Amino acid sequence: MTSDQSSGGDIPRPIAAVLAVVLRGEEFLLVRRANPPDQGLWGFPGGKIEAGEDLLQAALRELEEETGVKAQAARAFAALDSIDARPKHEGGYHYVLVGVLCRWLSGEGVAADDALEARWFDLPTLLADKASASADVDTLARQALALTHAKA
Repeated sequence: MTSDQSSGGDIPRPIAAVLAVVLRGEEFLLVRRANPPDQGLWGFPGGKIEAGEDLLQAALRELEEETGVKAQAARAFAALDSIDARPKHEGGYHYVLVGVLCRWLSGEGVAADDALEARWFDLPTLLADKASASADVDTLARQALALTHAKA
């Protein structure tokens, strides 16, 4: 068995990744993905965790690579799965995505790395255009707002 396969044969093993859930006031920074999975959909900046990197460091690195935005990582607050159960050679994948709450420090957000666009959304706008967003973006946005308001 190779390191990227589970005992189920060709089904990919889970890959750990982070999502930088950045708040600037009541707005969230989202990127439109250039690559699969979720190509063309809006989602939080993020990506795979590098060896030896903790969750908060990974979120800040991915955020800056994808958007140029600098933030302060507060805490990891949610975990979710993104799974395509097809065999790996057919495009299957399994990511375990950890949401990291971040507070905006500087930068407007410019699409870079694997992002087509970067834009700030408030929750009502995000909910109105939910079909063009990755799964659970609205749920993570609500949870992040609730955490932020609970501390205020």
